[in-house]
Amino acid sequence: MPRAISGRFSRGHDPSVKSAAKKSGRNQVNESSEPSSSGTRNPIFNTERFGQHILKNPLVAQGIVDKANLKPTDKVLEVGPGTGNLTVRILEKAKHVTAVEMDPRMAAELTKRVQGKPEQKRLEILIGDFVKADLPYFDVCISNTPYQISSPLVFRLLSHRPLFRVAILMFQREFALRLVATPGSSLWSRLSANVQLYAKVDHIMKVGKNNFRPPPQVESSVVRIVPIDPPPPVKFEEFDGLNRILFSRRNKTTNACFLAKGVLEMLESNWRTWCSERDQVIPDNVDMKAMVEEVLEETGFREQRAAKMSVDDLLKLLSAFHDVGIHFA
Repeated sequence: MPRAISGRFSRGHDPSVKSAAKKSGRNQVNESSEPSSSGTRNPIFNTERFGQHILKNPLVAQGIVDKANLKPTDKVLEVGPGTGNLTVRILEKAKHVTAVEMDPRMAAELTKRVQGKPEQKRLEILIGDFVKADLPYFDVCISNTPYQISSPLVFRLLSHRPLFRVAILMFQREFALRLVATPGSSLWSRLSANVQLYAKVDHIMKVGKNNFRPPPQVESSVVRIVPIDPPPPVKFEEFDGLNRILFSRRNKTTNACFLAKGVLEMLESNWRTWCSERDQVIPDNVDMKAMVEEVLEETGFREQRAAKMSVDDLLKLLSAFHDVGIHFA
């Protein structure tokens, strides 16, 4: 029987007003269902509750699984299995599958699908919120991702230990393109830098809206994420803290970003904490603005813009700030 991991549905999975207007969301696989007369409701499950669009093309489902290059010894984590059309394809190639599903009805449908078959013993279904779940060991992750948890899913995977080998994940096209964006491009962002610090990301497949029922208003894409092993010895909170400041106004100079309201006060508070933890004497007149400007000047990033700074540039700047005791978390 499926194992419940959460007794209630998280508000993070409820479609927002904006996302509901887009009618975009989780793209579940269901090859047997017929179109509904309303054009907005899946005839088997009330998929609107989870913002779902049913992936009706079995070739796309098979392509997603094929891109994972599964081995007979692999343990696979699948997020959002739905009725299991991806799951049964994974089970054909992998040793074991742990599927995390929010909707108990879909979990029941998946259970029926493998009941009495050899695959039943190699499938474990967890009912509940992926973001809160205790994840087992896995070699590969495959996900037809609920759009509401796209970002939390990526960072939950990258923080998981031991590291997985590869993840094949479907997202809305814009989110996927932000993951693979390069410095200087219009989509280079805090998300891009944070993910690419810890992983290599490739865009491997476009999935048109007509592959879904009902068709969403946005296109989808599949990406491959391969964690950097070993991961860089950088605290994510520090790197993200710096990026939060710089990418809040990505086209402004770094100097202007640090002059934004509240930034210098926050950095001075962090610096005082750092000094006290090391029993260092704190001068009476601290000029945090001068300290920050000196770091920016010495590193050559004073007039640089986050929109064009690479991960290496950001790491160099973070290291320089750390050298003078300025921290971001």
